[in-house]
Amino acid sequence: MNLQQNILAVAPMMDWTDRHCRHFLRLLSPNSVLYTEMVTTGAILHGDRSRFLDFDPSEHPVVLQLGGSDAADLAQASRWGARWGYDAINLNCGCPSDRVQSGRFGACLMADPNHVAELVAAMVEGAEGTPVTVKCRIGIEPAPLGARDEYSYLADFVQQITQSGASSIVLHARTAVLDGLSPKENREVPPLRHEFGYRLKTDFPDLTIILNGGISSITDVENHLAHVDGVMLGRTAYQDPYRLAEIDSALTGAPLPSRHDVVERMLPFIEERLKQGAPLKAITRHMLGLFQGLPGARRWRRILSEDAHRPGSGPELVRQAAMAVPRQFDAQAA
Repeated sequence: MNLQQNILAVAPMMDWTDRHCRHFLRLLSPNSVLYTEMVTTGAILHGDRSRFLDFDPSEHPVVLQLGGSDAADLAQASRWGARWGYDAINLNCGCPSDRVQSGRFGACLMADPNHVAELVAAMVEGAEGTPVTVKCRIGIEPAPLGARDEYSYLADFVQQITQSGASSIVLHARTAVLDGLSPKENREVPPLRHEFGYRLKTDFPDLTIILNGGISSITDVENHLAHVDGVMLGRTAYQDPYRLAEIDSALTGAPLPSRHDVVERMLPFIEERLKQGAPLKAITRHMLGLFQGLPGARRWRRILSEDAHRPGSGPELVRQAAMAVPRQFDAQAA
């Protein structure tokens, strides 16, 4: 993956950024970097590999995020990801959930930078030339034994993993509280410290730094891109997906698609996935926020929510739901 300045990315989000979501987002944003949900090494090595790794070529550039803590397993999973055609392989060192901690991966890995460096080195070897990146927090609580201060610990962590071959850091600019906060609270309660990302870029000028956390507007994006190489949107891109299209267009000059045209362009994909056995509701659930804020948006959501699960429902239902929003309210509609 040829990473340059002004990178726009969509965060890996469990139960959200599956292949259906990514195809939809790609139609809205031709230039953003898309990420899979976190996939555990066990799922790839012992599960239905195609289920977890398949993606549509239109998704490029797309990054596979891995969860794991065993070097040999991560090397092998990275090899599969590279051979499957992913543009980069990302190691999750940021998820604070109890389930992830019980598997000894995610944010708790930040307590042992030496081990993470070993994992990255194994992934680099396994990925056979495909870039390996790391997504982490600015720190963890309780703080690791011997940590001088939060930024120094983060800088030392980044130093070790980049020496092992990590080509990019995606920094969620909050501390991960490993005991006492839910994953949702961990996205909201710890204060944002975007300046940590700015300092990293100053201290590691040749390293690609992508900033994540609390970014929701083109103003936010432009302010951060004055200091770092890229930004990553999370729930804003999912809940109000047209915002992603607007930001992409503002950054790159790409034409802003109409929402109705995006629906029409989704229909062949929906038809093909239905033939392959995917339920319609598994696809349309990602599209519910497309008309956010427009007259008729509630009816669009209601039709898809109430009827997509019915036997025989298909592309025509999605077209019918889109008709609930008059085209004149879609600013880019012809």
